[in-house]
Amino acid sequence: MYTELAPGLKISRVLTGLWQIADMEKGGNELDSYLTGMAMAPYVKAGLTTFDMADHYGSAEVIAGTFREKHDLGPQAQFLTKWVPKPGKSNKEDTRGAVTKALERLKVESIDLMQFHAWNYLDPVWLDQLFWLTELKKEGLIKHLGVTNFDAIHLRMACSSGIPIVSNQVSHSLIDPRASGEMAKVCKEFGVKILAYGTLAGGFFSEKWLGKPEPAFEKEGNWSQMKYKRFIDAAGGWSRFQHLLEIVDKIAKRHKVSIANIATKYIMDQEYVAGVIVGSRLGQSSYIDQTLKLFSFNLSAVDLKVINSVKSILYPIPGDCGDEYRKPPFLTASGDLSHHLETMPTPYDMENGPNGSSKVFSGTPWEKMAGYCRAVKKGNRIYVSGTTATHGDKIIGGKDPLSQTHFILDKIEGAIVSLGGKMENVVRTRIFVDKLKNWEPVARAHGQRFANIQPANTLVEAKLVGEGYLVEIEAEAEM
Repeated sequence: MYTELAPGLKISRVLTGLWQIADMEKGGNELDSYLTGMAMAPYVKAGLTTFDMADHYGSAEVIAGTFREKHDLGPQAQFLTKWVPKPGKSNKEDTRGAVTKALERLKVESIDLMQFHAWNYLDPVWLDQLFWLTELKKEGLIKHLGVTNFDAIHLRMACSSGIPIVSNQVSHSLIDPRASGEMAKVCKEFGVKILAYGTLAGGFFSEKWLGKPEPAFEKEGNWSQMKYKRFIDAAGGWSRFQHLLEIVDKIAKRHKVSIANIATKYIMDQEYVAGVIVGSRLGQSSYIDQTLKLFSFNLSAVDLKVINSVKSILYPIPGDCGDEYRKPPFLTASGDLSHHLETMPTPYDMENGPNGSSKVFSGTPWEKMAGYCRAVKKGNRIYVSGTTATHGDKIIGGKDPLSQTHFILDKIEGAIVSLGGKMENVVRTRIFVDKLKNWEPVARAHGQRFANIQPANTLVEAKLVGEGYLVEIEAEAEM
């Protein structure tokens, strides 16, 4: 029932997710923290000692803290929470303030696992925030650091840059296998484990929906139902999902368990998965007995073969892990980011330049010293300077050419976006590698980001200025 997520952090294989607290409070009525907190006791008593929450899950942290303080079983529980800062400018004190607020609400001296979410990889403030969290970890305010909804590229980038990440919490289910691809490889390479949510697809993996007509949950369902109906649509629609339910139901009947048990067990047994998160409406409903059945059976090789076969009829969910929160199609409850964000600031501030030009600066020390900007827009063209993996006093990506390249391309895209363009406007790139042996990972990163754009390109070996830089890229865009 338990696993060691990180040294000193033992969690239950099934975590109780408290995101539905926000849904229960969406009418504006805050739940009674004492009464709701006491509803956590049966979970802990059953061995389901780990609870997952976030700063934006309504009063979930307050409820958990009240349980910890007021109930004898409280100190036995592990509280995993998240910090989801708004996009835009930030500083270390903002980070400290967020951690301090969580500590106060949870009534603990150190957070078991703080998980970080980034809205926009084009703005490198997300890296600053992770470095600041790392410093707070060294101070003892955080025991372990994780991330949530990170894609494989940026999980690799963070790990390669020396950030001690132990987990990535992402959507992962029979209809959403994205984490089983490149993400699983990155996790294995860097010793990161997946905490999987959405395994029940908002309750759609149940006998309740077997053989039922397609529901209209565009606006009428709860947040989870509206969200995961979008996932079902993206995976091929209701009829394909019904076929999957039928097959899973047959396997469930053989094991004398539920459809939900089979869907969850399949994900829980993946090597790269440390735990699955099952949501709870504390004080309203409890599925503890059903959850414990997950530990009463094992899926056979035949079961796995059948499930894998029927999964093949589904369409792949677009993008990589977490992309549903960063780019269309937004597979969220509202179908966009309107209930998450008010605005999305540009990564860099635009300034007026000479002769009607506009320019942006990325803040590297070389820009001021050598008298240049990161990018300049003149007429309908944008010119991006030779860009390395410099961020403040750090080289992002460490010694990994793949991560350095992706960070450089983030900076380039961020500069173009800040000047009113987009990556699709790029018509020319030039790549300089410090050592020719690194050409292939650099080219693969370029190919991944420009697969559907395919600008004119040159790649050459050239001695770069500065120690540790493996690649430099410049770009031109036409709007």
